[in-house]
Amino acid sequence: MSFPSRSKGQRLSLALATATMVTLTGGPALAEVQLRCQGTLLEARGKAEIQRPTSALGVSLGLEAEAAKADQALEQLQWRLAAVRQKLQALGVKEWRAGAPSTWERRGPQGQVSGVQASLQVSGRIEPNQLQTLISTVGGLPGVRLSPVTAETDRSQDSAIRAQLLRAAYQDALYQAQEVAAAIGRRRQLSPLEVQLDGNGDLRPMPMAMRADAPAPAPPPFTAAELPKPMQQLSLLARFCAL
Repeated sequence: MSFPSRSKGQRLSLALATATMVTLTGGPALAEVQLRCQGTLLEARGKAEIQRPTSALGVSLGLEAEAAKADQALEQLQWRLAAVRQKLQALGVKEWRAGAPSTWERRGPQGQVSGVQASLQVSGRIEPNQLQTLISTVGGLPGVRLSPVTAETDRSQDSAIRAQLLRAAYQDALYQAQEVAAAIGRRRQLSPLEVQLDGNGDLRPMPMAMRADAPAPAPPPFTAAELPKPMQQLSLLARFCAL
C-alpha cells in the first residue's frame, strides 16, 4: 500500500463555516442533509493504491490469411484458427472466444485487386506459468499476431481490496486534516462531515506487448513474474469540522 507525497499535488483548503451541505446518492432519490460546523471547515484529498498478484493472463491473438479469392482466404483462416484453438486448449485456456471473420481486398499500385485478406480475433485466459509456452508454440504459428498480454487478478478479492483501499484513503485524508488542524490551533475535535469518492477503486491493466515475428527466445525464457503487476487505486475528498 502506498500514498502520495504530501508535499506534491496535495489539495488542502481551509474555510470558516457555520454549515455544510452533504448530498447522499446511495439510492435512486437524492437526499440533502444539513450539517453544522461551528469551527473551521477542513478539506483534504486522500489516496491509496495497492499492487496485486497476478492470478491469470488475458491473451488476445489476431489471425490473418491471404489468398487470390475470398473463399480461399476464409478457408485458410479456418485451418489456422483450428491450429490455434488446439494449441490453446492444450494450455488449458479458459473463456475462449473467437470473433467473426472479416475480409478485404488488397490492391496493387494501379488499383487492381492483388488478393483478398481475411482476419479475426481470438481471446482467452491462461495460467501465468504458460506464458513461455504461449509465445513459443502459439506465437510461431502462421498468420498469428500476438497482442498485449494483460496480467489479471483474482476477482473474488475485489471487494475486500476495495474496502482496504477505502480505509487507507480516508486515513490519508484524516491525517492531512489533523496536521492542518494542529497547525492552526484547532486541537480539540475533528469531525467528518462529507466524503466524496473520486475513483471506484478500479484496476489499471498492465499489458506487455509481444510480437509473433520475433526470433525464438533464448534462455532465460519469458516469465509472468516479470510482467508489471496490476495496480488498484482509490481516491476521495473528505471534509472535516475542526473545533
